[in-house]
Parts: sequence; C-alpha cells; structure tokens
Amino acid sequence: MTHTISRPQQIPASVDITDDEQATVDVAALGELLLGRWADVRRTARTLAGRPEVQKIEGLTHTDHRARCFDQLHYLVEQRAVHRAFPAAFGGNDDHGGNVAGFEELVVADPSLQIKAGVQWGLFGSAVLHLGTGKHHEAWLPGIMDMTIPGCFAMTETGHGSDVASIATTATFDPATDELVIDTPFRAAWKDYIGNGANDGRAAVVFAQLVTGGVNHGVHGIYVELRNADGTFKPGVGGEDDGVKGGLNGIDNGRLHFTDVRVPRTNLLNRYGDIAPDGTYTSPIASPGRRFFTMLGTLVQGRVSLDGAAVAASKLALTAAITYSTQRRQFNAASDLQEEVLMDYQRHQRRLLPRLAATYAASFAHEELLEKFDGVFSGEQDTDEDRQDLETLAAAFKPLSTWLALDTLQECREATGGQGFLIENRFASLRADLDVYVTFEGDNTVLLQLVAKRLLTDYAKEFKGMDFGVLARYAVSQAADRTLHRSGLRRVAQTVADTGSGKKSAAALRDEDTQRELLSDRVQSRVADLGNALRGARGMTQEQSAALFNRHQNELIEVARAHAELLQWEAFTRSLRKIEDPGTREVLTRVRDLFGLCLIEKDLAWFLMNGRLSSQRARTLDGYINRLLEKIKPHALDLVEAFGYGPEHLRAAIASGAEQERQEEAAAYLRRHRAAGDTPVHEKTLLARAIRAEKAKKAGKARARR
Repeated sequence: MTHTISRPQQIPASVDITDDEQATVDVAALGELLLGRWADVRRTARTLAGRPEVQKIEGLTHTDHRARCFDQLHYLVEQRAVHRAFPAAFGGNDDHGGNVAGFEELVVADPSLQIKAGVQWGLFGSAVLHLGTGKHHEAWLPGIMDMTIPGCFAMTETGHGSDVASIATTATFDPATDELVIDTPFRAAWKDYIGNGANDGRAAVVFAQLVTGGVNHGVHGIYVELRNADGTFKPGVGGEDDGVKGGLNGIDNGRLHFTDVRVPRTNLLNRYGDIAPDGTYTSPIASPGRRFFTMLGTLVQGRVSLDGAAVAASKLALTAAITYSTQRRQFNAASDLQEEVLMDYQRHQRRLLPRLAATYAASFAHEELLEKFDGVFSGEQDTDEDRQDLETLAAAFKPLSTWLALDTLQECREATGGQGFLIENRFASLRADLDVYVTFEGDNTVLLQLVAKRLLTDYAKEFKGMDFGVLARYAVSQAADRTLHRSGLRRVAQTVADTGSGKKSAAALRDEDTQRELLSDRVQSRVADLGNALRGARGMTQEQSAALFNRHQNELIEVARAHAELLQWEAFTRSLRKIEDPGTREVLTRVRDLFGLCLIEKDLAWFLMNGRLSSQRARTLDGYINRLLEKIKPHALDLVEAFGYGPEHLRAAIASGAEQERQEEAAAYLRRHRAAGDTPVHEKTLLARAIRAEKAKKAGKARARR
C-alpha cells in the first residue's frame, strides 16, 4: 500500500537527483526484512503487546503501577512469553536470539513491564543460568521461570555504578560453618536501584568480592534469600524503597544491605570460580581480569535488549509523528484556499526524516547484533574473539540507539506541538520511561570508552611483532597521508574532478564507496592519532598513564561514536542487498544516503579541517540533503508503516486518523459556504478591493487628462 502525500511547490536546488521518480515501496516485503530472522517470534510478541492486559495505564500512582506490573509478570508466564532462552530440560526453547527479540517488543506495551520482566528473567534468571551449574539450575530455575521465586539482580552499589570491579560488598568464606558471609561494610556499599528490591524480590543474585583464606578472588555472584513468605526481610538483610523516579515507576527499585548474612557455600554460582570445603579456590580461567570480563560478558543480553527496545521506541514515535505531520495543516504558504500539511515544510522534513533514516540504520544494526548474540550463546560461534566482538558491538550500539530514542521522542513531541505534550500521545510518557536507558546496563559514556579501548587494542595488535622495516614504511605512509590531506592536495583534486559542477559534487557524495571511505577514514585516522598520542602510556606510572588517558578522554569517546555510526551505516548497506524489489531498494538507498550524509554533515568541521572534503563538496552537501528529503517525503508513510506497529501498539490519538477527520470536516465546511456564497468577506480582501478601485480611478482620470 502506498500513501499519497500532498507535495510542496518545487524549490530550486543546487543539485539534482536523477533516480526513478516513480519508485514505490513494497511495504510488506520491507516489513519482513525489518522483522529479521526471528520474524515469527516478533509477530507473536507484538500480538501480546497489543493486548490491554499488558499495556500501561497512564496516571496510576506508582504503588498501583507496581502492583499491576507484578501481576503482569504472572500473565506473561501464563502466555509462555518468558521461556524462550531457558533450557529445554526446564520447558524452555534454548532460543537466545528469539528470547531477546520477543522481550524487546514489550516496550511497546509498557517500558516498566519490559524492564521488570528483564530483571526477573533477563538478569536474575540469566545470572543463575549462565553463572551457575546444574545443581543451581535444578534448584532455582523452575521457580524463577514460573514466578514462584521473584528475584533481584543485586550488582550496582550506591558508591559504584558502572565500576563493577570495585564494588565493596564482600562474601567471605567461613570454613568452620561451610558458609559464605555477605556484608555491605559501609553505606556506599549498599546495593542500589535494584529492581524488585523494594517489595517483590524474595531472592537475589548478589555480586560481591569473594574472599577465602585471606585472598580476594574478585567479583562473583551468590544466590541469597532476601525475604520470608510474608515479605519481611531475612535476618541480617535490610533495605529501603528508592521511591518515585523520573520514569519506570511500575518497578519497585530499592536499596539492599547485608550484615553477617550467611548462606551455604554451595550458593556460590560456580561456573567460573568455586570454593572447596577446605577453602581452596579454583577457576577454569586463570587470569582474574579475564575471568571477571567473562562473567560479566554472560550478562551482555541486557545491553542487547535495551538496544532493540530503544529502536522500537523510536519506531513508535516516528510512526505517530509522521502520520500526524501528513494530516495536520498549518499556514497558507502556497495557497489562499488550503493550508499546508506539516510534512511539506522543509524544516519539518529536516526534523523527522533524518531521525527516520537513523532509526532504519539502528534497526538493521540491531538485527546483526542479535544474530551475533545468538551465535555466541547458542554455542555456534563461541570463541573468545566472538565474545569480545559481541561485547564491543553491544557497547557500541546501545549508546547510539538509546540516545537516538530520547532525541527522537523529544523531536517528535516538539514537531507535534501541544498535541505531542498530551500524555495520550505517549511521547512525554515514553521519554520519561526511556530516560534511564542511557545510564543503566552500562552508562553510555563509559560503554563508548570500552569501545575506544578495544579499537586501540586492535590498532596496537596490527604492529605487534613487526620488524623495523614494516614500521618505517608505516611511518612514511602516515606522513604521506598527512601531506595529502592536510596540505590541501586532496581538496584540490576533488575540486578539479568536480570542475565547478554542483551535480558532480553531489554525485560524488551519493556514491556508496565515497561515503564508506569518508566514514571509515574518520575512524581510522582518529584511532591512529590516538594511538600515537597514547603510545607512551605503557612506560608511565599508573598515575601518569591515567592522566594521559584523561587528557584524551573526549577524543576516545568521539572515535568510539564514529566507529559505531560506521557500523550502523555498513549494516544498512548490507541490508540494501537483501531487497529484491527495485523501487523499495531505490527508496531505501536514498534513506541510507540521508543517514550517511547527515553523519558527514554533523562532523563537517573535521572533514574540512583534515582535508577529506573540498569546500565545494561541503557547500553541495546541504542542498543535496534537502533534495534527498524531498525525494523521501512521499514515501514517509510507507517507511513507517513497514515498522509494523498497529493502532493497538501506537495508542496515540494523533495517529488514529482523528486529525484527518478534523481536516476533512473543516474543508467540507468551507466548501459548503463558498458554494452558498455566504462566506464572510475578510477585511483584508475589502481593503485590497478598495486599493484596486482607487488605482483604477486614478488611472481613468489620467487617461481623461491625456
């Protein structure tokens, strides 16, 4: 189905696009591509998310919202919506990718429900599954799966959020009683922001520094019972409610503390580290650092699922805002008889369509991340390198998609005016709920630092063991590269090649290889510059090394973000090759180009200062993006329809067709009165008539005098 949108008058541009003007979008086929490998799972999950039983009721008190979300977890169990990732031996499907694909769709119903379900099965249950062994699975997984054991994931502390390695809670082995003793030794060590911690959690996987025989073996997970059947705390366990938050108030976040809480030694989740009855510690991973990152790596699905949920939220917002913008009329720009639809205005296109392009890029990138996740956790592709790649991809994509979701929700809110501010249209509510996505499951800034360090590590590996001749040739090539780019030679070459033609400049920018080269070079050059700037860190003291990294911290984050954007662009480009319908591929190529060129435009100063673009090509960029917007605009409704979210998912009055009905009613009213001739004459019209009459009178007198 192709929607027809009224188009604005053509505005002359400095560049032109000669693609097929009749290109159309095969919405059904594009929708299937977006659903990806787990299409059937997503369809099932969306059917569930469209039911009133799981949807958020706006305006509830936080107490009532919490109670509703807790009841909804039981409803999810009844619908067999939580079993996909668990072993077949316990009634699950061993489907890790499908589990995340289905889970992230819950954000459409209620972000609080999505996160509360994530706490129960994606964190608490996954910790037992992936960090524990057979005896733990048999003891606790059935109860976790059927909600007999509501649980918590007690990692974050008031004093240590993203810095998990430095948490202060201890689990000390007492050989006299064969028990682990859990303690939070001071206030900053309390477990904080713990989902299910305030009321509902009956047990928790508590992360603590594992101490035996006077040796600290680092962070490990221990299964700890928190509350009795009547909801009161077990001896030595205490806590308090975090209270009302800026969003996600269907979750009872709380603080937990432990004083001499004793649990059996066998409650240690011992897949990666174990204590014998005599206190001897053993681990299949000798390196403490590698062991720590391996254990945390098993919990990466939280970041993967937040990436997907944030993309889904952006899709919801854009579907509602673009639908409204093709119906709502405002101002008589081109006609005295009919006002313009919002999407006809260039600035409105600039507000929404680049974010639509970024959402497509994030969606395609997420599907590749999900496939990587499934490959690792299914065991099909589970090497150390695969796990490192998965962690790096998750750390790269989660920041971009969560920031994009907040930015998109806010822009959609503003682009829909006062209507967007109404809770019934969900922008404000969704933005409040998704706000915390950028700082939990890994603060976005910290995650990008991890990505940058991986880039630097890979960069260093390229030169490890190389002889002097290789390094010398590299130094020469780097010098030549700097000469080419920073002396202006490359800019001159571009200008000569374009021979003063805006069309040639635009053609170069829209070229796939050119975009790839520019976006790749932006990463590679920055990594090389950082590598050179930080190469002396190894020979420094810890304090000096930390100071050096701190001086380049902003550059680290910027190169990581550029790398993540490149990965999204590449994922988008690979997805284009899967599209068989020529019209759909043509339109999606324009959307990909819009995404890539907006990235270049955003970082235009770097490309100019570093000689990657001539000033002529840079001047062409803005006009070309504007022409792309005009070409994409007629397909905007098709592009959001392909997201596959119906009225039961949007639940936004402005996307219900009510605005179109209002506009049709207003137009019909005006037509009737114009036809009847009883439309009041506007004062300005009378004034214009009087002026024309006076001019005619003066002209007549002048003719008479002649």
